Amino acid sequence: MNLPYEWQIGWRYVRAGRGGRRNGFISFISGISMLGIALGVAALIIVLSVMNGFQKEVRDRMLGVIAHIELFDAGGNALPDWRATAAAASRNPEVRGAAPFVAAQALVARGDTMRGALVRGIEPAEEAKVTELARTLQSTTLAALQPGEWNIVLGRELALQLGVSAGDKVTVVSPSGQLTPAGVVPRLKQFTLAGTFESGHYEYDSSLALIHLDDAARLFRLDGPSGVQLRLADAQQARDVAQRLSAELGAGVVVRDWTRANRNWFDAVQIEKRMMFIILTLIVAVAAFNLVSTLVMTVTDKRADIAILRTLGASPRSVMGIFVVQGALAGIVGTAGGVALGLLVAFNIDVIVPAIERALGVAFLPGSIYVISRMPSQPLAADIVPIVLISLALAFAATLYPSWRASRVNPAAALRYE
Repeated sequence: MNLPYEWQIGWRYVRAGRGGRRNGFISFISGISMLGIALGVAALIIVLSVMNGFQKEVRDRMLGVIAHIELFDAGGNALPDWRATAAAASRNPEVRGAAPFVAAQALVARGDTMRGALVRGIEPAEEAKVTELARTLQSTTLAALQPGEWNIVLGRELALQLGVSAGDKVTVVSPSGQLTPAGVVPRLKQFTLAGTFESGHYEYDSSLALIHLDDAARLFRLDGPSGVQLRLADAQQARDVAQRLSAELGAGVVVRDWTRANRNWFDAVQIEKRMMFIILTLIVAVAAFNLVSTLVMTVTDKRADIAILRTLGASPRSVMGIFVVQGALAGIVGTAGGVALGLLVAFNIDVIVPAIERALGVAFLPGSIYVISRMPSQPLAADIVPIVLISLALAFAATLYPSWRASRVNPAAALRYE
């Protein structure tokens, strides 16, 4: 081998497992330290991959119902010319579709049962350009939304709460009343339930109602659409595209992307992921600093070897390098093993979890309670690379003090009783 002798001796100490009980015990402790690092790194990768998977599932279901970007009039009125606004926004190369809409809060009632809902007026043909839900239902349920027929489509959970099914009548109560000689009275309109939809996202399934754009404008007394929805080529670029559109369209148009419309959820997921990363990193830190005890025991056991090296001309820096190499190699082996184990589990979690469920006779995600009945996983390089770097940094830091102690060994004192 053409490696420096510090590397050769350090690697020999990592592999040392023979030469008596003491060497065997030190090797055992070293193995436990590497195993601890590997398990900690694997746990970090698996947990963050599962969190990424859940985040992607929820995000995809959310973006199946809502548009990536919404444009509103700054004064809170209907857009004066929604077609011109949509055409101006569509000049951005990231925009793939545009559709008008009316959105307003209202009450949906059936007999004595009343629920709050977000009523969205849509043009079914145009809506299919911006949301996956409309594209799926365009030729079936949404085909019944014709202007003047006063049909409505409800989320499945909202329909169950009201106890209605297709063909039943429901009453929509507008929050802005109308002035009569008797005072201000709520504006009511009876709709026929044309069908229901199930997006897989409870918030929308329990609170969203779809009606035709013209019916919504008449119900809420608007002169036209209250805004324009946009679909982008990449939903993850929504915030950047929204900033560019805001500058291009001027102060008269308010631009809101999906991350701001769902800011609480988006922020909560990010905070939860950061906290989980910090908590699980502590596991890696504990395992990495187990290397301290391993190296201290090695230094104590190898005092005679250190003294002989010093008498042969090895410098304190070289002696320190030997034990840094030993600890660093243990950290590298442990980290590499953890990455391999973590990725193996993360990429096969859809096989491993069902096998565990069958063996234990339990369901971790019952379909009757959770919409997502399988454990999703999405390993990302943006998570794995920091995990690897932090693990290696902690392992290296753990080697510094024992290595420094080794470099301070006095050769005469170490050889006195040998």
